[in-house]
Amino acid sequence: MSSYHKTLPTYDQLMLRQDAPPGSSWGLFGENDQIGTLNLIDADSRLRGVAAAIQGKAFSLDLPSTAIYPSLAPTRKPIAHHIFQRNDFHHDEWLDNFYTQYGSQIDGLRHIGHPQYGFYNGYDHSQFKPGTETLSIHHFAALPIATRGVLIDVQRYMAKQGMPLDQSTGQAISIDTIEAARLSQNVEILPGDAVVLRFGWLNYYLNQTNIATRDKLVTEQFHPGLEQSNKALSWLWDNRISLIAADNFALECWPAKSDSPFFTPGEMSQKECSVHAGIMHRAIIPLLGMPIGELWAIDKLAEACAEDNRYTFLLTASPLPIVGGVGSPANAIAIR
Repeated sequence: MSSYHKTLPTYDQLMLRQDAPPGSSWGLFGENDQIGTLNLIDADSRLRGVAAAIQGKAFSLDLPSTAIYPSLAPTRKPIAHHIFQRNDFHHDEWLDNFYTQYGSQIDGLRHIGHPQYGFYNGYDHSQFKPGTETLSIHHFAALPIATRGVLIDVQRYMAKQGMPLDQSTGQAISIDTIEAARLSQNVEILPGDAVVLRFGWLNYYLNQTNIATRDKLVTEQFHPGLEQSNKALSWLWDNRISLIAADNFALECWPAKSDSPFFTPGEMSQKECSVHAGIMHRAIIPLLGMPIGELWAIDKLAEACAEDNRYTFLLTASPLPIVGGVGSPANAIAIR
């Protein structure tokens, strides 16, 4: 049974580290750790998840493979699905252009590094080849991921407060608003929980946009989400969250706000240009070692939670056990 949450420093203490990058969890889960904050999942968090499954009703949190079209990222393509037969009573298949982070997904610890400190635990990214094991997504699958889930319905809370969320812009949602939504639901985050934030973006994308709007999103990428801040990192870490997921493009708002503390000096002076400039991914994944779930289909789950005001459930996620994998479809299920 894990006891990490009892001995880990606070985020303020992480920021004072001199034996590792400030704000990092490097080495705290072991010198050769491969799974980061997923170490916080233990027997207690799993049993809390089981106890939260009262009705036995299950919800898939994955989009169909054709739901996102065209791609939300110019470097990713929709899958090309092929079916073949050896005879009239047989079918087999293969996929081309299978971008593992195209739809409902989990970002693994190979996905992104910090521009100054590199990848989680200081691993050399030259090791990140197909078939190699360092920070591979297959370690997540082997864990496996099963714990208590907590839904925070940000969009519903903001609507009730008369603060409609603008889905068509890169609106930044402060961690104070996230925390206020949690308190309004009277739900507590416990060590090892997986937290799922609902911004309502997928409902907007699937039901309120037209093809012209979707076409623009490929290159004009404006998405609401978490505001980039050290306060947000502190909230994620000090709540001992094992995995953070959301129903939007990147968890955080995109692009990063101009006052993001995560711009490099070169980006601030405009001597450097990066599509990832200022984003909080570069601290959450490589420094904290926390996996991120994106584009999770949680609207039906959120409706059920709102009906009986119960926002906890058993959450499982089963990434593909691809040795050397960077990310994976989430294959996530909630049972409540």
